[in-house]
Amino acid sequence: MIFCVHFLTMKRSSISKGVVVKNECDRQIDWELRPGGMLVQKRDVGDGSSRAMIKIKVSYGSYHHDLTVPAQSTFGDLKRVLAQETGLEPKEQRLLFKGKEKDDEECLHMVGVKDMSKVILFEDPASKERKLEEMNRNHGILKAYEDVAKVRMEVDKLSEKVGFH
Repeated sequence: MIFCVHFLTMKRSSISKGVVVKNECDRQIDWELRPGGMLVQKRDVGDGSSRAMIKIKVSYGSYHHDLTVPAQSTFGDLKRVLAQETGLEPKEQRLLFKGKEKDDEECLHMVGVKDMSKVILFEDPASKERKLEEMNRNHGILKAYEDVAKVRMEVDKLSEKVGFH
């Protein structure tokens, strides 16, 4: 019986991306960092689980969306799916999971998102403010067009009275 021992030392940042190490038995070992922070050997699960789908409940104001996405997706991937559902561009979205805002690069499974997990979506306040400013600007332009139309009607009425036919 042969025992293979391998000690692993590396930076934490490289672990989260998945590390491939060859041990003394010349066998490849894949490592992954679990949501609790534990470094473990990646499971060899064949071709099925890498495409496992999970259902996520997303709350956005008074709306609720049930989305099914691959378990290995990132929050950025989730934002792109939500853009089609909500009309909010990904850059306008903020996603919270367990009370913390998540970055686009973070993987759902690495932070503990599982089947039937709940995620909260809200619109970025700066984006909301830009939209409001644009609406106010557009309202000002619309008001100016209405005022010009009124003046034109008055001019048309006066030109009829003066007799320019």
